Amino acid sequence: MNWDDMQPLLHDATIETFQMVGIATLVTLLLGLPLGVLLVLTDKGGLLRNVAVNKVVGAIVNVGRSLPFVILLVALIPFTRWVVGTSIGWQAATVPLAVGAIPFYARLVESAVRGVDGGLVEAVQAMGGGTWAVVRKALLPEALPALISGLTTTVIALVGYSAMAGTVGGGGLGNLAITYGYMRFETNFMIVIVIELVILVTLVQLLGDFAGRRFARRGTSAGLLARLRRTAA
Repeated sequence: MNWDDMQPLLHDATIETFQMVGIATLVTLLLGLPLGVLLVLTDKGGLLRNVAVNKVVGAIVNVGRSLPFVILLVALIPFTRWVVGTSIGWQAATVPLAVGAIPFYARLVESAVRGVDGGLVEAVQAMGGGTWAVVRKALLPEALPALISGLTTTVIALVGYSAMAGTVGGGGLGNLAITYGYMRFETNFMIVIVIELVILVTLVQLLGDFAGRRFARRGTSAGLLARLRRTAA
């Protein structure tokens, strides 16, 4: 197979991979971020301490993280059909991608938020701030570099998961690798796909590192305290 034959197939498969990973990342961020914060807030010593809620949420997250993605793909087929109306294609693969990534990112968020200096929380509370103010003005801004790093790791994992989804008709570069590289023994095509995946993961990592360093400069404790004082004034 020559480049002229590969190009349109690679283009369509790359777009599908971007769609899968992009939508799954958005859903993961919208659900995984508050889930991770909730784990911190409801834990012992948290602002919303609730042992029962913490145990239940923690158990759900642990179950989600313990399932291998290939098993999750198969186990969620009925749910996937209910959500998107089909169990094949990139749309169907997006559902298990998001379900698998949400608990993964939630634990990374929990770890990042736990690392925030307790003095910042006390400073916000001393200025009359409630739980939402603490989350918005102290926990999330101070943990932002770590949150970005965690999201970068999650996106890279999603790229790998999306390739696995191709083995069961999930579309994207993984499906292309199985159909042409493995079943039709198109070794050159497989090499091109591997190179593209390496480039994609490298770009995601570089972008994540750049964003993390950029926000790390803004999110120092001293700077945050100064902003809190200005807000209070």
